[in-house]
Amino acid sequence: MIAVITGDIINSQSTDAEVWINDLKKLLQTYGETPEYWEIYRGDEFQVKCDIGSAFKIFLAIKSLICSHENLDVRMAIGIGEEQFTSPKITESNGTAYVNSGRLLNDIKTAGRTLAIQTPNEKVDRDLNIVFKWCSIDFDNWTPAVAEIIHEFITNKETTQEDLAKKFSISQSSVSQRLKRANLDLIKETDTFFRKKISEL
Repeated sequence: MIAVITGDIINSQSTDAEVWINDLKKLLQTYGETPEYWEIYRGDEFQVKCDIGSAFKIFLAIKSLICSHENLDVRMAIGIGEEQFTSPKITESNGTAYVNSGRLLNDIKTAGRTLAIQTPNEKVDRDLNIVFKWCSIDFDNWTPAVAEIIHEFITNKETTQEDLAKKFSISQSSVSQRLKRANLDLIKETDTFFRKKISEL
């Protein structure tokens, strides 16, 4: 089984694409080569293939990156399943993981949600989607300042609060306050819960 994350940028028309697209490409490059493992298409949509245990962490990395830009947000659908046909281009590959992800993105657009998952197991879907609905109340309200701090912690586990204080030219207590506002410990616990539920598939 694999995970496929399909997403689109919210409010992309109101912002110059150069502001976020190069940052997104740089991040996605760390997960594999394009176009086999990821691709940005139609201007503001993207697809990423990864192992199932990493899907929530990759979601967090993308979400925090996009939200660190003023007035931008992103919605993502995580599809888990098989890959029946592997193409050199991810957007031409096929299987239940792709179908689950693509259809689910359309569903959450209609429902006004920004994160959902579909796996082969309805009980796992139900448990994770309830958690995701609660999480999104927080995630969808990250300020750019909070999002950029979260992004650094998600993408570089060696980073310290002291490192971040230097990087963003703020005090260590400001870093601490932003992490508290972002509920970093709860995010880590949610990632652990996600990995546990996914291991039940």
